[in-house]
Amino acid sequence: MPTRITLLGATGSIGRTTSDLLAADPERFHVEAVAGGRDATALAAVARRLRARFAALADPAGAQALADALAGSGIESGAGEGAVLEAAQRDADLVVAGIAGTAGLRPTDAAVRAGRTVALANKECLVCAGAAFMAGARRAGVRIMPMDSEHNAVFQALGRHRVDEVERMILTASGGPFRTWSAERIATARREEALAHPNYAMGTKVTVDSASMMNKGLELIEAHHLFGIPADRLGVLVHPQQIVHGLVTFADGAMVAGMGMPDMIVPIAHCLGYPDRLETRARRVDLATIGRLDFEEPDLVRFPALGLAMAAMREGGSMPTVLNAANEVAVAAFLEGRLAFGEIPGLVEAVLSAIGRGGPANAPPDIDAALDTDLEARLRARERLGAAAINAH
Repeated sequence: MPTRITLLGATGSIGRTTSDLLAADPERFHVEAVAGGRDATALAAVARRLRARFAALADPAGAQALADALAGSGIESGAGEGAVLEAAQRDADLVVAGIAGTAGLRPTDAAVRAGRTVALANKECLVCAGAAFMAGARRAGVRIMPMDSEHNAVFQALGRHRVDEVERMILTASGGPFRTWSAERIATARREEALAHPNYAMGTKVTVDSASMMNKGLELIEAHHLFGIPADRLGVLVHPQQIVHGLVTFADGAMVAGMGMPDMIVPIAHCLGYPDRLETRARRVDLATIGRLDFEEPDLVRFPALGLAMAAMREGGSMPTVLNAANEVAVAAFLEGRLAFGEIPGLVEAVLSAIGRGGPANAPPDIDAALDTDLEARLRARERLGAAAINAH
């Protein structure tokens, strides 16, 4: 029987790579639904290519454009939040959750509630609402497959071993474009410098997060919830070659590494084929050619954003939700030229301090509560940005 797939975030970078893999094996995969954001033309093209049964556009204003683009194809369509939720809940064996940002929370939660296995590429589900999201998955008896490269590498390294057999779990980081820069130079980095990632072509927000190493902190929070591993057993190593994506040290002293070239095809293919392996054209690791693999401890003085994320993970409660929201506002301000790169961690820390003065609130009990906390943190961050702009003048 073919595997029935629903692809949320079909027009993004994860969606495009997933589409290529699905289109390459139409006998193995049948696509139930695809969902996108605002680009009706691009979504219709994906739906036609994959012969999806249903296409959903998040922007309700694009309903007619999507219907027109799909005319004569026999593919059903809808637009607005309800349509995206319908796509998430349709009968499928696997839902690829590739919608970026908090926009992906409700659709991914809807897929879990409908009892669908989820291949998770949306970090906000775990950073903003990790406890509630994973509790919902346990109630529904749903498997959450990690599609991010680091978490997928750790998932493969774990195999069938229990987390209580794990002594240490390490996620690796490239160190980004500023790995060897001084703190003073990092503080004044320009937009184009922050977007010059040495190994991956990614969206602007995640690329800036990689440059500040906030992204690795967010990934630690994800791993904490995804694998149910205590914060004190999680760590980061900077590994500029990005061949080793994750490391697991077991109680007996054995260490297992998840390795592969820096290519998102590998974790995506693993999730699509699991428990079998798909054949892909991903580049193969040639250790003799690579010659050496370097590792170093992260510098929390030069990269304070990582330290903030690690502290938020340890504090728990609503602090990871606040951290993520404040960081999104700060990164957007940097990309717009309203905030210096070196000021990003300061804004995030100020919002964390303001909201957590009485101690961190309890972790959001559900998605709605997580979104409420997210909104409060964004408002606090924007207020501080506005006040800083007024004081500067």
